[in-house]
Amino acid sequence: ADSAAGTEDLKADAPQGLADGRYAPDGADEAGSAAASAAPAEGAEGAKGAGRLQKAPKPGAAGAHVIRTTELSVEVESASKAAAAARSTVEASGGLVATETTERIDDRHESSHLVLRVPQDRYQEVLDRLAGSGKVLSRSSNAKDVTDQVVDVESRIATQRASVARVRELMEKAEKLSDVVTLEGELSSRQADLESLLAQQASLKDRTSLATVTLDLTEPDAPRTNGKDDDPGFLDALGGGWDAFVTMFRWIAVALGASAPFLVTAALALVVWRTVRARRSARTAAEAPRPEAEPEARTEAGPQARPEAGGTPAP
Repeated sequence: ADSAAGTEDLKADAPQGLADGRYAPDGADEAGSAAASAAPAEGAEGAKGAGRLQKAPKPGAAGAHVIRTTELSVEVESASKAAAAARSTVEASGGLVATETTERIDDRHESSHLVLRVPQDRYQEVLDRLAGSGKVLSRSSNAKDVTDQVVDVESRIATQRASVARVRELMEKAEKLSDVVTLEGELSSRQADLESLLAQQASLKDRTSLATVTLDLTEPDAPRTNGKDDDPGFLDALGGGWDAFVTMFRWIAVALGASAPFLVTAALALVVWRTVRARRSARTAAEAPRPEAEPEARTEAGPQARPEAGGTPAP
């Protein structure tokens, strides 16, 4: 009888519309309540059921606070166009783009990395649109219920505000300087704790009101044109050879440019050395002694003159 009376008191004190839903035993209705009051044994079982006053919130139910995160990797034809489409979809749903990074892998391929914040009520719709923009490579989702944490933070904030108000009242009534100084230190400490709790509340509100979607957009490694494979042909080989030739010529030009100062210096040194050597050779030739002229042959007739015909030379 006492348990039944306690249950009726809880129903009377509960807000209208929540008494039957939150403070009634599981599976109880009007007929079940009448039967429980008629039979003592069944009334005891109903009292045990009444101990479970509040049911756990169902997923997606009103009042539940859930943090949702998703990592999605999609292969698209053009990463830049897909990123623009994703940005438009998120902004149209009331969300925002937290970060966006686009980089070029090579001359033909790009990749984009986006962190999107999406409202909870449009989360599934936006996620389906993002996944439908191309070929899904990987998808990972996570949902964390933080309802208890939100309620705890709100309760601690209310308690801390009341504590700060009490300290301020004591400061108004304090007469001694030492008491005022002590109360000021206590007030600063409690205000810091209150601000920390308010920051936690704001963070929880942001993460529970907006879901986080991390989107990676990549382009295929071997793109196809008109459904045909891009097998290398004569023109491709010719283009590859020309690219190799240009690259080789470029490196040769770079090597010549790097060695040009050394070559010019060596050429100037060679010219100077040959000039100095030529001057030294000319100077040496000018200073060498000249050979004396031979005496002219005697033309007078004498004993040593050429012998006459048939005679003998004189001694």
